[in-house]
Amino acid sequence: MGSRRSGVCLRSCLVVFAIASALFVCGPALYWRFQKGIKFGSGEDNNSIDVSSSSSCSPCICDCPPPLSLINIVPDCGKNDPDLSKEMEKQFVDLLTEELKLQEAVAEEHTNHMNITNTEARRVASQYQKEAEKCNAATETCEGARERAEALLRKERKITYMWERRARQFGWEGE
Repeated sequence: MGSRRSGVCLRSCLVVFAIASALFVCGPALYWRFQKGIKFGSGEDNNSIDVSSSSSCSPCICDCPPPLSLINIVPDCGKNDPDLSKEMEKQFVDLLTEELKLQEAVAEEHTNHMNITNTEARRVASQYQKEAEKCNAATETCEGARERAEALLRKERKITYMWERRARQFGWEGE
């Protein structure tokens, strides 16, 4: 009976906590809406809610023309003057030439950086390869030494077994 009461108490506490949490989260928004005033829409849709605005501004009417570019403002600038046209053309060609030179310099710098990085990577890979070969050689040496040690151990055990058997034949009882 005590566990039933604690279960009911726990459920009640959870319900109260859920309601309090919902009010804490939704309360400020509801309070703000009630402060601004809620006007229920009249007409066919009784469920619509219209929040009245107490704004002193009239609605914005933007009927502005699109911004003008310099070409539209002064369309004939330099068209009738062949010297100015040639100069503008030269400047344009010079700008394109300079842009191409800059792109070429950036590409060359990028290529040099890649070459240096590639060379460094190859050097490090070669160094790791040499270290790996050293490790493999050391492992093979250790494996050979282990095999020889096992062979010597088997030989010593055979000799020890033979001497122990002879000693037992002569009456030795062991430890």
